Order: sequence, then C-alpha cells, then structure tokens
Amino acid sequence: MGNIFGCVASGLAWCFCSAAGSLLSSCCATNKDASVPPGATSGRKRSVLLLILSIAFAFGYQYGFGPNIVQYNNQIGPIGWMGRAWYNGCDQYVSDGDYDLAHTCAGQAGVYRAAGSAFLFFVLAAIAVKFNPRSNREAWASKYILFIILVGATIFIPNTPLFSPILINIFRVGAVLYILFNQLIILDLCYNLNESWVEKAEQAEIEEGVGEGRKWLGALLSLCLLLYIFCFVAIGLMYGYFSGCRENTAFITITLIMGILCTVVQLFGEDASLFTSASIFTYATYLLYAAVSKNPNGNCNPQLGEDDVAGIILGVGLTLIGLLWTGFSATAYKPVGDESDAVTETNNTKEEEASVKGIVVDGSSPNNYGTISEDEAADDVPSNTFSNSWKINIILAVICCWYAMVL
Repeated sequence: MGNIFGCVASGLAWCFCSAAGSLLSSCCATNKDASVPPGATSGRKRSVLLLILSIAFAFGYQYGFGPNIVQYNNQIGPIGWMGRAWYNGCDQYVSDGDYDLAHTCAGQAGVYRAAGSAFLFFVLAAIAVKFNPRSNREAWASKYILFIILVGATIFIPNTPLFSPILINIFRVGAVLYILFNQLIILDLCYNLNESWVEKAEQAEIEEGVGEGRKWLGALLSLCLLLYIFCFVAIGLMYGYFSGCRENTAFITITLIMGILCTVVQLFGEDASLFTSASIFTYATYLLYAAVSKNPNGNCNPQLGEDDVAGIILGVGLTLIGLLWTGFSATAYKPVGDESDAVTETNNTKEEEASVKGIVVDGSSPNNYGTISEDEAADDVPSNTFSNSWKINIILAVICCWYAMVL
C-alpha cells in the first residue's frame, strides 16, 4: 500500500511540476508571439467552466466523499489521515452516539475545500492578469490540471484552522460583496431584456403594422405582473411562517416597504423601467427568505434543523446567473468600468487584413507583406477590456465565496 501511494504521489508531483512550469512560462508571455492579440473573449468562458467544475467538486465532497471518509478516522495510513483531517473540528457535533451532524459538518468542509481552491486560483489569476493581460487566454490545459490537483490535495488538509474559521470568514465577506454586486448584474440583464423587447415592439409596429408591437409590450408587462405577484405572495407567506420574533417581522416589513417605494421612485425617473424594479424587488424577496430561514431562533423559524433544499436551489440558480453574465454577457464591461471586447475584435480584424492585403514596403525584405512589428502589435492589444481585465477574476473569486455560503 505504501509503495502504491508513493507511486501515485510521485506521478501527481510530476504532473504538478510540469503544469506549473507551463503556467509560469505562459504568465511571462513566452509561449505565444507578441504579434498575436488576445481573443475577444480571452478565457472568460474557460474561467466560468472552471468555476462550474469547482461547484461539481463541492457537491461531490459535500454529499459523497466528506460524510463517508470520516468513518475511517481511527484507521492508520493515508485513509486514516484523510478521515482524521475531515473529522477535525466536527467531533464537537457528536451527541449520544449520533454522528449525523458530524457527517454534515464534514460535508460542509468539503464545500470549503472546493470553493477555497477556486478562490485561490482566481485571486492568483487576477494578479497574473494585472501584470500580463494576455494570461487570461493562455495555458488553460495546465490551469485545469493545477486546479484539479489543488482540489485533490485539500483532502489531506485538516479542517481547522484553514477552512474553519479562516476561510469561512473570508467567504462571509466575499458573499456580502457578491450580494451587493449582483444587483448590478440583475440591473444590466433586465435593462438589456427590457430594451430588446421594446425594440422588437417598435420594429413590429413598423414592419407588421400598427398595434402589432403590443404583443411584446404585453409580454413584458405580464412578466412584471408575475414577479410582483410572486413577491407579495412570498412576503405574505413569510409573515405567516417566520414572524414569530421582532427581528424577522422587521426585516419582512422593511423589504415590503422599500420594494414598493423603490418601484414608485424608479417609475418617475428619466429611464423608468417597471421590469427592472420588479426584478430587484424579487431579488430582495429572495434575500429576505435566505435571512429569515437561517434565523437560529426556533420560535420564528419553523425550518430550523431541516435541509434547506429551496435555499440551495435558489442559491445555485443565483450563482449560475452570475456565471452566465460574467462569461457570456456582451455588456458585462459596463458595471466595472472597462471597455467592450468589440475593441479587441476590431483590432484582430485589422491585423488579419493587414497581413493578407498588405504591400511590399521594404525592397530588401521581399517576404515582408504589410506585417507589423511585435512592439506595434503589443501596443494594439487593449489591456482595459473586460476579458483582458483582472476584474473578471475578482468577480469569479467573489462568486466562489457566495456559493460556499449557500451550499
């Protein structure tokens, strides 16, 4: 057993060193010619896929590996070491021979392992991109290998103090930041959808005749009505089930009043949009439910001690919204103050045309047809587009904190 474990460890060490060498070479911009500009998306989709992979690891650790490995904490060898590492800090939840809470604790520690690995990856990626914008699009095979090895290596690290309390407190701060930033994501998505349907209504009026655009406006108003009905019904149910203490009642009442006031104020603004108001009110209602359903006071929380399946589903759904916006939204650059990726696409097109349709500019170099120097190409690469910005990695790191708290 020891020889097998040594061979596996040696193989993983070799893979880690090889991937690390490739990644360091990429960060120094030595594995691509400087005249090749970054792609328009520059690794955005690959970054999102890696974070989705970390969520898959989190679910596997939480409901599979974690609760089962702790039963081997009394054994010797690598399995016993892993069992003790995952049981570390969870033994306090064992009561009268009941290990259910300890198993739940170990599963939650698995979520922190996966989320912590992804958080570290994106923080380091943000630092690398700050010094070399091209690193967002390079060496992704090595990045995936390093990430998987990192997640695998965490199974040997004890729960305390790294995962609890250090990472837990970091995740709490990051989750609060994501709650605030997610409002910008929702506003951006809703404004885009609202403008798209209004434009389709206007186009239908022109192409199909007067009155034909009402179907788009009607669909938009119907969606707004559904969202408001959901909010009022959900708040009414929370008054009925979670108002057994003053703090819950206060939170519910404040959410209701602020939702109505914000809708009224927004409708009288220059860029009035009922759909965006309804969406923010719905988001606030979700946050309200997440808060009252986590209240440790059993007098006003009938769900205390139960698995919050609805909360997990809604939390993962909100995570996916942030991931899809980060990876695929064409207007994601606006909230963070960067430039559009279309700038990079335009530069790429110009460079391709120059290399194909150029003319001989130097008789001494007959094969030099309109090519540009490496310095000129490097200058043409914009470093402040969203895909080439370190901010995208910080956003993904904050999303890691969020899903660590909701799973």
